[in-house]
Amino acid sequence: NVGKSSLINMVTNRKSLAYTSKTPGKTQQFNFFAVNDKPGREKEIKYGDTVEGEKDADSFYLVDLPGFGFAKAPETQRRQWASFMGNYLANRKTLKVVFHLVDSRHGPIDEDGNIMKQVGESLPKNVAYVVVLTKADKNVKGNSKKNFGKVSQDVMKDVRKAMHAAGVGSAPVLLTSSESKLGRDDIWRYLRLAAEG
Repeated sequence: NVGKSSLINMVTNRKSLAYTSKTPGKTQQFNFFAVNDKPGREKEIKYGDTVEGEKDADSFYLVDLPGFGFAKAPETQRRQWASFMGNYLANRKTLKVVFHLVDSRHGPIDEDGNIMKQVGESLPKNVAYVVVLTKADKNVKGNSKKNFGKVSQDVMKDVRKAMHAAGVGSAPVLLTSSESKLGRDDIWRYLRLAAEG
């Protein structure tokens, strides 16, 4: 469980925007979260109401994809997700940044390498790609007021090796923790690309 939903909640400063679960792979669809949208927009979406006004100029969507490495889904479903993701990455004109989450305790799994390769082959050059190492607080023994999270040298070496093999070796790597809020400002620096673009 890489902690995608917890990270979305931490970044947006909301406790339950994205559903969290102890069971890995609960996200089984592509979820779109409107950020800075016009007030009342949720009523248009949920009930079909017409709400007057324009959306904010700096509004954008966070899109939560299923966790390919953890989702308990039939192989045909997983292939459909991969196909949709490939098309989305290659053809979404408003796409500004892609965050690829990897568990900092374990490093990349085979599926991460596949996704990195797909990104390297199909992501347009004007779209930022960022590898996000999650759960960094779990790598620190005890509660430390000075150290909010870390990653082992071996995991970092494995991440860089996988990135280079996939042709995305120059992508930035961010260290995050939903518990300590480590990396929140770093992620927002990239989200500003979406808001300002």
